[in-house]
Amino acid sequence: MATMTVTVQELDKQIHTLLAEVQRGAEIVISSSGKPLARLLSFDNEKKSIRFGVLRGKVKVSEDFDAPLPDDVLAEFEGRECES
Repeated sequence: MATMTVTVQELDKQIHTLLAEVQRGAEIVISSSGKPLARLLSFDNEKKSIRFGVLRGKVKVSEDFDAPLPDDVLAEFEGRECES
């Protein structure tokens, strides 16, 4: 659904109608003097569930993932000159 823009004065007069539009999925931008002030959106009460395993088989972690970094790379991270 499209975004609607209303002025503060229109909001004051049409709040119930605008809230009904929001419930149907509209997004309403409230403006004053031609400048956007706020956005009126539907409050999503549905808690998003965590989906474990969605990347199974798509990501590969190398065997040496937790191996110590080479001295030159570690020096770069620490902001120092490599001693080699």
